Order: sequence, then structure tokens, then C-alpha cells
Amino acid sequence: MKVNADFSARVLLHAPTMPWVPSPMPGVDRRMLDRVGGEVARATSIVRYAPRSAFSRHTHTGGEEFLVLDGVFSDEHGDYPAGTYIRNPPTSAHTPSSAGGCTIFVKLWQFDPADRTPVVVHMDDPAAAEKTASATAAAADAREAVSVEAWAAGAAVGRPLPGGAEVLVLAGSLTEGGETLRPHSWLRLPPGGRLHATAGPDGARVWVKTGHLLYVAPPAVG
Repeated sequence: MKVNADFSARVLLHAPTMPWVPSPMPGVDRRMLDRVGGEVARATSIVRYAPRSAFSRHTHTGGEEFLVLDGVFSDEHGDYPAGTYIRNPPTSAHTPSSAGGCTIFVKLWQFDPADRTPVVVHMDDPAAAEKTASATAAAADAREAVSVEAWAAGAAVGRPLPGGAEVLVLAGSLTEGGETLRPHSWLRLPPGGRLHATAGPDGARVWVKTGHLLYVAPPAVG
């Protein structure tokens, strides 16, 4: 399967307008933003767990990172409320579930294969963006940075993107390329591009990941 698999192209999706697609596990649905592969895939998705749903235990051969957008995500390692950012590195395993239901933004098979550093950060912590970027660097993965940023109302945000970027709007709004992005709109900009965005009248809170789009090889399976 290929979904938005041309990583040299700009992609903008408004996830709330997209249909939910059932996963192999009852009660777990997803909106596929990009994907290369079958059930084992290099993938970026928004995933919804219905109350009392669960996914069977599995190993993340290529690693998994996710941000809890609403509700509480759980596994045998803990309970993670909205705003929690988690990195489960390659070879890690867990059994995810949600007692009350939750929605997460998740990325699979996008790690340095040598990364073995787990990260759990609540992004409402004022120092969280710095901690997340530092944790990535501490894992010898100098190829990416992850943060949650608050943009003031009307702020113009511009920066070069030698390694590309992804932006997920968490709250507020912004405009980019003449289009308006609202909560759960997702923008992917290719390597060598530049971000030119303006925060909306109420500002914007955004998840931003940069650098990683220089490394887009899918898993050698599926």
C-alpha cells in the first residue's frame, strides 16, 4: 500500500474530514496520512481507540513514536494522558489499550535502527520541547528534532527545512500556502523547502518534527 508516498511533494490533509478505516483490532480505527507497506509499514496515522479497546502485544521492530491527542492511552508501562509524547525505540514491545478511549498521532518505522532510547515527556511541561530534542540527540539520533511550539496570534513563522518537516496543528489555526490549517490538520514539507506560516487570530499550538524526511526507507517487509 502507498499513501502520500512521494516524499518530495508537499502534502496537506485535514484529518477531521477523512474517514476512519478499521484496523485489524476491533475498536481501533485510523486515518492514514502517509504509508508505505502493508500492516507492517512506514506510516503516519491518527489512530482512535474506542473505550475498552486494546491492541494485541507486538514488537516495534522499526520503532514507534506517538502523541496522545485526547483521552488516556495505556500499556503495561503506564497510563499516558493527552499531551504525552512517547518514543518506543526499535525492538521495544507493549500491549496498548484505552479504558475510556483515546486518540493518538502515531509514526512507525521512522527511527534510526540503532536507537534504543525510550522517551516519555508531557509536552505541557515548559521545558518539554527542549527535553524531547535533547533526548533524541542523547540517543545518537542527530537527524531529527521534535517539539511542541506555541505561536502567538498573527506571528509569522519562517525557517529553512534542509531535512523537511511535518506540522500537526493541536489548537488554534495557521495559514500556509494560502490554506488554513485547524486542529488535526497535518502538513508535510519536503527536504530543501521552507516553512512560511502565519498563526491565526487565536494563535496556534503545533507539533513540529524536522530533519527526518531525509531518511524515508520503508521496512523491508510487508
